[in-house]
Amino acid sequence: MRHVLLIDVVDEPAAIARYEAWHAAGALPRAIGASIRGAGIVAMDIYRTGDRLVMVMDTDPSFDPAAKAAADAANPAVQAWEAQMDTVQRPLPWAQPGAKWVAAAPIFSLGQNP
Repeated sequence: MRHVLLIDVVDEPAAIARYEAWHAAGALPRAIGASIRGAGIVAMDIYRTGDRLVMVMDTDPSFDPAAKAAADAANPAVQAWEAQMDTVQRPLPWAQPGAKWVAAAPIFSLGQNP
């Protein structure tokens, strides 16, 4: 299943540079990659335009967002990573209190249009 999520990054060149460096090829901490893959996430890509970040995530049938959130809350490495991300990420104005990434609702699919 495909998930598309959005969040903003602090609109300052230094913050954007830090965020991109932390996500550069080979920079992701091994424990974070293991946590992502272990939750049934088979592909994840993050794109940026201006201060908006878009995550495209593909999951297998075992993926359970609630289970992933519970596992993340109990994982010190993930909590440290999230605290680091909190220094440069900003939830969207319409995000629920305490939420970070906001799911985008699909509105168009070429596969459903002849």
